[in-house]
Amino acid sequence: MTNIKKAVRQPEAEHEVSPGRVFWVTGLSGAGKTTVGRELWSRLRAAGRQVFFLDGDALRAVIAEDLGHSADNRRRSAMRNARLCRLLAGQGADVVCATISLFHEVQRWNRENIPGYREIYLRVPIDELRRRDSKGIYAGAESGDVRDVVGYDVPAEAPEAPDLVLDNHGALDVATAVDRILAACASRDDAGAAQPAGLVAFKTKAETLEALTPLLRNGRVLPQVRLSVGDWRSDAAGVLAAVTAAPWGSDRVIVRSSARTEDDATGSSQAGRYDSVLGVVGSPAVAQAIDRVIDSFANDASDDDQIFVQPMLDRVAIAGVVFSRSPSGGPYFIINYDDRSGLTDRVTAGVGDNLETFFCLKSRPDACPPSLAPVIALVSELETLLACDAIDVEFAVGDDGQLYLLQVRPLAVDRQGPAADDAKVDTAVADVARKVELLSRPHPYLHGSRAIFGIMPDWNPAEIIGVRPRPLSLSLYRELITDAIWAYQRDNYGYQNLRSFPLLVSFHGLPYIDVRVSFNSFIPRDVPDDLAGRLVNYYIDRLLSEPHLHDKVEFEIIFSCYTLDLPKRMGSLAEHGFSPEDLAELSGALRRLTNRIIHSETGLWRRDREKINLLARRFPTICNAEIDKISRIYWLIEDCKRYGTLPFAGLARAGFIAVQLLQSFVEVGVLNAEESATFMASVDTVGSRIGRDFAQLPKADFLARYGHLRPGTYDILSPRYDEMPDLYFDWSSARPTGSAPPRFALSIEQLRRIEQLLKEHELNIDALSLIEFIKAGIEGREYSKFVFTRSLSDALSLIRQLGEDHGLSAEDCAFLNYDAIRTLYSESGSVREALLESVAHGRDRHALTRNLMLPPVIASPDEVFAFHLPPSHPNFITRKSVTAPVASIGDPSESFSGRILFVPSADPGFDWIFTRDISGFVTQFGGANSHMAIRAGELGIPAVIGAGDALFRRWQTARKLCLDCTNQKVLVIA
Repeated sequence: MTNIKKAVRQPEAEHEVSPGRVFWVTGLSGAGKTTVGRELWSRLRAAGRQVFFLDGDALRAVIAEDLGHSADNRRRSAMRNARLCRLLAGQGADVVCATISLFHEVQRWNRENIPGYREIYLRVPIDELRRRDSKGIYAGAESGDVRDVVGYDVPAEAPEAPDLVLDNHGALDVATAVDRILAACASRDDAGAAQPAGLVAFKTKAETLEALTPLLRNGRVLPQVRLSVGDWRSDAAGVLAAVTAAPWGSDRVIVRSSARTEDDATGSSQAGRYDSVLGVVGSPAVAQAIDRVIDSFANDASDDDQIFVQPMLDRVAIAGVVFSRSPSGGPYFIINYDDRSGLTDRVTAGVGDNLETFFCLKSRPDACPPSLAPVIALVSELETLLACDAIDVEFAVGDDGQLYLLQVRPLAVDRQGPAADDAKVDTAVADVARKVELLSRPHPYLHGSRAIFGIMPDWNPAEIIGVRPRPLSLSLYRELITDAIWAYQRDNYGYQNLRSFPLLVSFHGLPYIDVRVSFNSFIPRDVPDDLAGRLVNYYIDRLLSEPHLHDKVEFEIIFSCYTLDLPKRMGSLAEHGFSPEDLAELSGALRRLTNRIIHSETGLWRRDREKINLLARRFPTICNAEIDKISRIYWLIEDCKRYGTLPFAGLARAGFIAVQLLQSFVEVGVLNAEESATFMASVDTVGSRIGRDFAQLPKADFLARYGHLRPGTYDILSPRYDEMPDLYFDWSSARPTGSAPPRFALSIEQLRRIEQLLKEHELNIDALSLIEFIKAGIEGREYSKFVFTRSLSDALSLIRQLGEDHGLSAEDCAFLNYDAIRTLYSESGSVREALLESVAHGRDRHALTRNLMLPPVIASPDEVFAFHLPPSHPNFITRKSVTAPVASIGDPSESFSGRILFVPSADPGFDWIFTRDISGFVTQFGGANSHMAIRAGELGIPAVIGAGDALFRRWQTARKLCLDCTNQKVLVIA
């Protein structure tokens, strides 16, 4: 057992008195403040603290008898309470103050002026308060007999950043409420102090569990028989006798590794490296299992390495793993768990289906669901016992509710660069919650009664710039697409005018699409307001009920164009109360809009294609002009907006419509799935030409044509093809010529059927022209992206050069905000100082960004504090199946051949992977109509697009996978 250190001597009497803490227990009348406050006061006194209890009603009689109950008088009374609390705490006493005092001004004053301030908000629904109403306050307010009631006719300003929110109703009892207050406040106190020595030191896995066994209050450790490799080699019979002699030794047991280097305090965990053998029965089987574990140590084994045997835990309700920090060091509990299989190893083995992942801000354990609250309590206790705030805990809950600790080890977190302290993260998350609430309010120029935010809908930022882009990437994406360009294009194409509404909102650097704004922008301009409002609300409700569709909203939720299967698809609207007149109105508006876009002669996409060609002609003019770097950067971006991303947005819209029309051919039976795939493979896009040109062109000519492409289109740290060609391409060996694209042709019967359908649906285009539009729409989107990214890529290269001119590295430049470049173009001043200031601000901001964890879909302010990851429904491309080893994009590119490649996004800059003879690929983000989805269809390569964070990480750790696109499954083979 680890010796417990002697208590540290108390400070001498003459030393300055340390201030006490103020527990500000706030909430509406009837929320239980006095009851909870008295219990908290009693607990603190029992712990030996000097503590005062101040009740709001008693305080009013003593220090605010001269004040009434109006909002202003209540504010003055609350400030008197606050000053008294500060006075008492300044003399070293703790103070528990139970008071309504729901004023932001007072709460902020407390935080700024009381060092040990702890704010606890008791939240109770108004209906429950009316039911309690022991003082008759609410009944009097409703009858008009009582005035100036907070929460009724005096506004209640709920705390902005409380240390704890307690929903003080239902099953929550007073003792548990106080337990949570003490735990939350202890966590906050510990965060601001130097880490104390722990009662338990990390040793081997088995020794750490043994040391924790008598100390744990919130969980149990299973008994064990521990042996060393030396023990086994010298006295195997004695070891087996010891196991058999245990009360549980004849039952099913687990034989586990406990190597000296496996889970020590150095942070270099070897988790999962060595074997454990489950469900072992009988001495011969135990002997075999011990040998197997020792064999897994291989050449690393020493006589001091350990093995331990424990009873097998059966009848498990929940089992999983908890991290008490995010991988970047953020203050989150992350629980990955299995509550379905009844097994303990589905999470650690990485083979479980239907696993759940829950995130909870460490300062908000109250937001944890009841089933996981004991797990959070156990982990918090372990952090205290081990004096370590970053641990990895394996746990299980029996079907009787008993919580078991299976393992605890230090968690290695990436704390490189400037760290954002936990308090800053807490404040930032509270800021996000407030912003979500503000943006969710009704808006006079928007349809829809509420808002929702997502990382994948519409101009999905997760796919294009990632979930935590550096400031330069984010600011360029907003400049080129989501601040204004996107809305101009929608307006031009006949949708609602959303100009002046930014599509993307940044939650402390995390990019989210304002989905309510997006859904408004897909309503045809001539749809009546009443119908438009009901449509937006329907779309939002549908996404809330099926959040896994967040990367498929245009195919599965909204109606943005007319297709041959539209009447059938509109059945879902009829099921939700839309009348036949509503459906006719919407159908007519979509038909008119679609006819304007696809018209064979005047289609809007043709004008956009001409603009893209104009950008290609203007590009050399800017590059060759005798202007300074800042001016060249500015004009490359300005031209890119006007003649690049604006027409690209239009051609992308045409491309979406083209794919939806093609899919409708399959839905109405004109084409089958194989014929649709053949059509996609016949489309001649830039991506398909890259493969052919790589096989045929000399290196210099190939790079002159494609050298501007980079895997991260907006990322200055992503090398261009022509900057590191050997990283992306193998020029040394014979290059595969590839097969010619298949020829697609419609039969006479199919043409006639399409002509008939077009007349029936009043689409003003003939069959051949429609096929031309679909082909041109898909090709035009990819071509326009290829053209505009040349301007963007050159601008990024020039920004890098500008930084180098002023002593900045490329990595420094990634933290610039493009606003700094724009300002330097239009104003005089020191270039170096402006760049340094922008970089410094960007670094500070990004240090916070990388420690924030938010859900992929945010529907309410509360969800930013704690959330489950929604289940992912990836997009399976082709109808093929492949089984192959796994490779990641960071591996040597020469190892990709014959493997299933894992790629973070569906960015076109990753086209180079198709020259590496991959067997299939998986992307973390991306939609069914993304660039890489189209490329997979063209080349006939099995692909899973948009796996989502949880599935992507789980599959990526496998050695071999089967992508079964026909049955839409991914199987872990090894």
